[in-house]
Amino acid sequence: MALGLSVIFGVVRVVNFAHGEMMTVAMYAATVLFAMLGLDPFVVALPVAAAFFVFGYLLQTALINPFITRPEHSQFMLLVAVAIVMVNALLMVFGPDARNVQVDYQLDSFEIGKILIDKARLFAAGAAVLTATGLFLFFRYSLTGKAIRACADNYLGAKVVGLNVKKYYALTFGLGCVCVAIAGCAQVLLVDVTPPLGPYYTLLAFVIVIVGGLGSMGGALLGGVLIGVSEALAGLFIAPSAKSMFSFGLLIVVLLFRPQGLLGKR
Repeated sequence: MALGLSVIFGVVRVVNFAHGEMMTVAMYAATVLFAMLGLDPFVVALPVAAAFFVFGYLLQTALINPFITRPEHSQFMLLVAVAIVMVNALLMVFGPDARNVQVDYQLDSFEIGKILIDKARLFAAGAAVLTATGLFLFFRYSLTGKAIRACADNYLGAKVVGLNVKKYYALTFGLGCVCVAIAGCAQVLLVDVTPPLGPYYTLLAFVIVIVGGLGSMGGALLGGVLIGVSEALAGLFIAPSAKSMFSFGLLIVVLLFRPQGLLGKR
């Protein structure tokens, strides 16, 4: 999820304040498809991701592109409004009750010596690594990916050489939404989903990308691992309620000594 936020900001320079709400929508999509068709969330991740790509492309084209050159507070208000609309739409359609997905392997685990690894969490980690690898290869080696990087590096220069910057911005926002969709389909196996879940994960994604470095794909992965490990250790050795304290403590330390993030550029 944080990878999608980092990609959008790194190219479009817009902070997606509706990021967690989008992931919540993906989680609900996975629960609906599981209830209706019995499909595993990892199986539905691809069609849900495709739908989210189209949604993100259209959202950027129709709604966000006109705000690209406006002040940052206008962009903030726009995306907060989108987030509020999403939350209330989910409340209207699904109500306030929590929903989840129960698959056969959800309570199974791999045993490595004295270590037990949950299958669902391992599969979710694998999905995250595959998504990150695919995104990295796309930006690194494809012509479209290189064009998107050019738009991110030099907006005016990209327009001068004839690149359709707004189109590439829309493609980038669509790719960010693909990351959100895959994250939501994986996450629905780990936590119950409710409409108000989004803001917490939006905030967590911000913490991760700031720790790793805004706009850095590698930083998003590193930040995610550091936050996840710190919260797990805090829950194990201190108390589950102390998890957020450690993640935000790590954020404060990074902001004090390396404000651009661990892998970010000045």
